[in-house]
Amino acid sequence: MSKALDGVRILDFTHVQSGPTCTQLLAWFGADVIKVERAGEGDATRGQLRDIPDVDSLYFTMLNHNKRSITLDTKHSMGKEVLETLIKECDVLVENFAPGALDRMGFSWERIQEINPRMIVASVKGFGPGPYEDCKVYENVAQCAGGAASTTGFDDGPPVVTGAQIGDSGTGVHLALGIVTALYQRNATGRGQKVLAAMQDTVLNLCRVKLRDQQRLERTGVMKEYPQYPNGTFGDAVPRAGNASGGGQPGWILKCKGWETDPNAYIYFITQAPVWGAICKVIGKEEWITDPDYATPPARLPHLKAIFATIEEWTKTKTKLEAMDILNKYDIPCGPILSMKEIAEEPSLRATGTVVEVDHPKRGKYLSVGNPIKLSDSATEVTRSPLLGEHTEEVLAQLGYSAEQIAVLRTERVI
Repeated sequence: MSKALDGVRILDFTHVQSGPTCTQLLAWFGADVIKVERAGEGDATRGQLRDIPDVDSLYFTMLNHNKRSITLDTKHSMGKEVLETLIKECDVLVENFAPGALDRMGFSWERIQEINPRMIVASVKGFGPGPYEDCKVYENVAQCAGGAASTTGFDDGPPVVTGAQIGDSGTGVHLALGIVTALYQRNATGRGQKVLAAMQDTVLNLCRVKLRDQQRLERTGVMKEYPQYPNGTFGDAVPRAGNASGGGQPGWILKCKGWETDPNAYIYFITQAPVWGAICKVIGKEEWITDPDYATPPARLPHLKAIFATIEEWTKTKTKLEAMDILNKYDIPCGPILSMKEIAEEPSLRATGTVVEVDHPKRGKYLSVGNPIKLSDSATEVTRSPLLGEHTEEVLAQLGYSAEQIAVLRTERVI
């Protein structure tokens, strides 16, 4: 079966997480991703958070599947010539260097356009144009600058960053969409273009409901679905909302049977209006169906804490999976708090390729996340990450370099 991006060649100058997330997605869809690394060092994550001495870390392997690796000294004059050849032969250059790094290498946008007018240059940066454009940004910085941290956590505590890598991996996903869109437009124009995904912009895009709430707050001074209502006070900015739902349907995380010893014995429970009657019957509070203090969504809002406390008395008599089975029979929205151990062992996720087992020549077998996007005509086969420089000679030969030329490059330590 053909792949969606067969024939697309990606020159991958990315490292750590945001850029490699992007290029791995493109590789999963069939693009030939050539990862350019420094000889002897490579991507910094090869050595970060290692669990096996002298073996590529899981941090690296789980972000660089389906790619080829070459080593290249781009400061050497002969290395620059190799890079020019790569730019001529590739469709997209992806980078997440510090601002200005490509220019300092001698490969500005104008120079790349001279070499290959069809080249798409895609970049991850911390901030877009503005006062912080030249600042270096990491995951948690992006979460803070993009509005996520200020709106996450409980109202009586400090801002909290989320465990989901919405700054790094989230930006990589956004950049991949930008690249595919630019490739599509190139079919009509014949021209390459620059694609930028800023981490602050991405986090804000993922926090759009909070920007919605900021405007609501400015107009009304109160947001009734937040736990601060009716007893708390609202300031001039969107507050932290604990586990409240962001969509206007009241929800909260409740204890389940075994919570005293299991930190994940919890369930997320949503009191959706259309199934309110079913909720009352399940928890043994049928009188709430007609009680004017509970019968309608507006009437329930001042009593949400008490309502969830009562529901929790019921959920504490059931395991999270037992509760989910019962609630789903009545279409009551809910979800168990699954630990990473439970997710790793879930058969259905293995069956769909969302969690995959990969065999590595030095590491052995390990679990990784597979392609989260499923195409019916472009199945994803997850192959292992490359060893450092594993494909250098193979790629150079495909670019037209002879064995003698490759030997000279190796003698000169260009590769």
